[in-house]
Amino acid sequence: MWILSPGSADILAGHNRMELKLKTCTVRPWRRGDEESLAYHANSYKIWRNVRDKFPYPYTIENARDWVGVAAAEDPPSNFAIIVDRQAVGGIGLVFKDDIARCGAEIGYWLGEDFWGRGIVADAVRGLTAWAFENFDLHRIYAGVLEWNPASMRVLEKAGYQFEARLRNAVIKEGVVMDEFIYAVIREEIS
Repeated sequence: MWILSPGSADILAGHNRMELKLKTCTVRPWRRGDEESLAYHANSYKIWRNVRDKFPYPYTIENARDWVGVAAAEDPPSNFAIIVDRQAVGGIGLVFKDDIARCGAEIGYWLGEDFWGRGIVADAVRGLTAWAFENFDLHRIYAGVLEWNPASMRVLEKAGYQFEARLRNAVIKEGVVMDEFIYAVIREEIS
């Protein structure tokens, strides 16, 4: 269990605007002007090998323009930029589930290599998780992590997520079939 302490996040939520001012970063919707920083920080093999295949590599300025256009049009937004020093250096988002799983969402994230090891992603995951529980009728948020990415598992643990399952031979990346580790947090664990 983790606690988002008073004053640690300044949460502004509106119909199509949101901004979380956290200890190490700001999380806000993607907007025009983020493209160059996005293309620079996202263009990394080390990032690509740990995310879904639809995340392009190499990551070009055209990919960045397309993504910012799509994400900026979301209403309500569900994909956000991680901002450090007024630069978009990473991304974090939610995929809302439907039908009988509509009480849950999946969280995903990435961060530019220059910013690894500073606690930024754990801070962003904590902040976005609290915001999502406050603003949506969610009871569970989870993340799937490729078995070769223990750093992401540590991020989730630091953010208060608990290991739930190891799905054997559930995913494939770069032609390697591997296990996926599921981490989750439920509304009742947030206080």
